Amino acid sequence: MTASLFAESAISVHRVDHFFGSGRLKKQALFDINLEIAAGEIVIMTGPSGSGKTTLLTLIGGLRAAQSGSLKVVGHEIAGASERQLVKARKDNGYIFQAHNLHGSLTALENVQMGLEVHGCFPNTSPKALPKAARHSLATKMLEQVGLGDLLYYYPADLSGGQKQRVAIARALVSNPKIVLADEPTAALDKKSGRDVVEIMYALAKQQGCTILLVTHDNRILDIADRIVYMEDGRLQAQPEAIETNHEDRDAQLAVQITA
Repeated sequence: MTASLFAESAISVHRVDHFFGSGRLKKQALFDINLEIAAGEIVIMTGPSGSGKTTLLTLIGGLRAAQSGSLKVVGHEIAGASERQLVKARKDNGYIFQAHNLHGSLTALENVQMGLEVHGCFPNTSPKALPKAARHSLATKMLEQVGLGDLLYYYPADLSGGQKQRVAIARALVSNPKIVLADEPTAALDKKSGRDVVEIMYALAKQQGCTILLVTHDNRILDIADRIVYMEDGRLQAQPEAIETNHEDRDAQLAVQITA
């Protein structure tokens, strides 16, 4: 499946360079990056450690402003953006990282509710504040969808690695984001747990119609993507060979799994 099959661009990167440090310590991390990701597309970015993948992901996520070129995410220009503009842009994004970053003093339910409290409104629909009861209900339903309906009041210390990552997925998706950004979400998990969390993320994202950009070294999950791009030495190049996978069959199977 290629980007041309999708309706519009969710992420549009043109001629982006990025540097760290200044003076003699200034070092270029990204070189003339050009990337288009269509709305609803699932793209995996892979490549050697230190090649610039996470740097690009943080730029797209609005965690820092792009220094040159143009970087638009669902209509927000990140290049040269102010902190206020970056905060606004981040409201469209859901984040899933290798370190689940759950709050140890909060239950699974409370951690997921934070995904709604940060946005402070009905997901992508209304500026009205979301009542506490509604936050509780939405977070509960999302945890049920990732298979943790019976662990709502468990703390992170009482959960396995795979369960923690499922909570992180629920937190990222509960606000119905337009973009999901995932940085090595399976790196700390065994084969089965890693596959499970990626398939859950894939199925839920497809249900919500959001776009996924996932950074990974895990060759076992590459078939989840519509497209693969490679980063090496700060330069991006497209995967030359198409991925042979039957998405329709897998979509049907996963829909059954998360609604069972």
